[in-house]
Amino acid sequence: MIKGDLHCHTTLSDGSLGVEQVIVQAKRVGLDFISITDHDTMSSFNRARILGERYGIQTIPGVELTAWDKKRNRKVHILCYAPQKPDRLEGICHRCSEIRQACSRETVANVLKLFPITEEDITKHVSGSKAIYKQHILHALIEYGYSTHFYGKLNDELFNEKTGSCIVQREYPDVGYVLELIHSARGAAVLAHPYVYDSIDLIDDLAEAGKLDGIEVYHYSADEQQQKALLEKAEKYNLIVTGGSGFHGLYNSHPVIIGEYTTDKDNIDRIIKIGSQK
Repeated sequence: MIKGDLHCHTTLSDGSLGVEQVIVQAKRVGLDFISITDHDTMSSFNRARILGERYGIQTIPGVELTAWDKKRNRKVHILCYAPQKPDRLEGICHRCSEIRQACSRETVANVLKLFPITEEDITKHVSGSKAIYKQHILHALIEYGYSTHFYGKLNDELFNEKTGSCIVQREYPDVGYVLELIHSARGAAVLAHPYVYDSIDLIDDLAEAGKLDGIEVYHYSADEQQQKALLEKAEKYNLIVTGGSGFHGLYNSHPVIIGEYTTDKDNIDRIIKIGSQK
């Protein structure tokens, strides 16, 4: 059975492994397809294609764009796959990256007020990413003995999105605008892990307006009952059904391996074809 993991992160954002390491591992575990979906950057596109050809695994260009559900005042992530005109997404990637960088600078400053570490202790864990992520900060804190885990008490105290003492949040571009850009780039727009940001009602809003192409049904954030509910919505609106591990390597919030959650050939074909239909 042909299958692919369509949600993996690398050192280009908040993953701990490089693009080549992720692609090689995808081949090792027997996947036919892989998509590198780093946050708000398309830097992986060319490298992933070349490495995929080298190691004999097909790659689907992907990016996980950060957006804002203004109706509910919360963050939402949109996976964009196989954009035929990716240059049309450069602006939104740059804008989201700037917002993230501004937030991370303030977050780092807050952390340095509480712990006697340096900014260099943090930035040494940032390789290809344009922004510092909380995982990079926690990596430094773990090295100096303030925790033994990336997720747990310290993470909750500092970086819980509602109660964290150090985290800084700002509004990202409107989700409707982001979806319009994806479609202008002739890409497929898939709502990522709907239960992470409580985006279930948003599915109906977007699908009824004809703005959404698919839902990430199979992901560790959704249990079997939740996956069933998402699958029913996908069937109701004739949406693409995807699966992806949400792999971050060392920085995963849950134990998960590449290929643990996958997308089947029929839905991969729908993604690949969607660009030519727009």
